[in-house]
Amino acid sequence: MKTSEKQTVGEFVAQDFRTAALFSKYKIDFCCKGNRTLEEVCEKKGLDANAIQNELNAVLDSKSDSAIDFKSWPIDLLIDYIEKTHHRYVEEKSIALLFYLDKLCKVHGERHPELFEIALHFKICAGELAQHMKKEELILFPFVKKLYSATKNNTPIEQPLFGTVDNPIAMMQDEHEAEGERFLKIAALTNDYTPPNDACQTYKVTFAMLKEFEQDLHKHIHLENNIVFPKAIAMEAQLCLNQM
Repeated sequence: MKTSEKQTVGEFVAQDFRTAALFSKYKIDFCCKGNRTLEEVCEKKGLDANAIQNELNAVLDSKSDSAIDFKSWPIDLLIDYIEKTHHRYVEEKSIALLFYLDKLCKVHGERHPELFEIALHFKICAGELAQHMKKEELILFPFVKKLYSATKNNTPIEQPLFGTVDNPIAMMQDEHEAEGERFLKIAALTNDYTPPNDACQTYKVTFAMLKEFEQDLHKHIHLENNIVFPKAIAMEAQLCLNQM
């Protein structure tokens, strides 16, 4: 499959989520900063763009029955999937991780004081994500579903109080980036989620859960930033043209 260095990182992952593993290997942010081209990212990181492009082509040309083409899904279905899969995941895992991190601080904090900083970062992250998801569930996503229905039925839509869909989307993207940056700090503090030699089983499980949480967050943000949001902006633009 022919690809281009001018293609954005987010577009690669939207095309085939299997490419996310390759970007993760090179520590390339495909979710919060997915709007950068492969050429830009490689130049900034000092990576060989041609070599990475060849690796991407190999992934894209290989067959996989498990690869889900989220880009082809109707946007209302994709939003439901995000809420039921990723929003629920954040809600459930946040509770468990806050409990385990608190326990680790009490038992191991004296020998590993970095645990207090890790716990604080995650506590802030959990609180911010809870508010963020509610804004999506109560304000942005319902409007995007209205856009989808209006586009399908070619019917007018009342302008929302926030003006254009670009406004809440810009806010959501800023918040995505903030949490992505926060998890970079957590990853650094945990030595990429590597437990110390004296780690107990709870310690190991907690670090594994933090790593899984970050991976899920990357996919969660990718689906919104690189698929839902561009589609919503395009639908609103099309409706505006139709109503002129």
